[in-house]
Amino acid sequence: MSNKVVAHYRDGRILKGLSVDVDSSKASCHVRASGGPAVEVKLADLKALYLVRDLEGDPGRHESIQVTQGDSRLHGSTLVTLKFPDGEKLVGLMNRYPPNRPYFFLIPVDPSSNNIRILVNAAAVTSLEATAQS
Repeated sequence: MSNKVVAHYRDGRILKGLSVDVDSSKASCHVRASGGPAVEVKLADLKALYLVRDLEGDPGRHESIQVTQGDSRLHGSTLVTLKFPDGEKLVGLMNRYPPNRPYFFLIPVDPSSNNIRILVNAAAVTSLEATAQS
């Protein structure tokens, strides 16, 4: 099954396309942009790889950073806030906190987010903290 992905590089570049081999235990994956060949993407070069519902998204939409009471995704998960050097802040859920691998998945706390899940490069994170659930 192919995933729609948006690769955000640490240097600011963005690559959008499809990938069939996203795996947090591997050092790279391949992304095929529209009409182009598959390109190898080294996860160490990324800030994060966003697995999305729609490649265009909605740049004007503001995601909720509040957890919904009764959200079943909270069971067995840790609510976290992370920040990247470029100022981007993500609030989401992790199954394993703190992460014990170089790359880890984060699920956005907003259930209607365009992001389904995000593969984060731990080396690109400036802060990662567990957040109290209110």
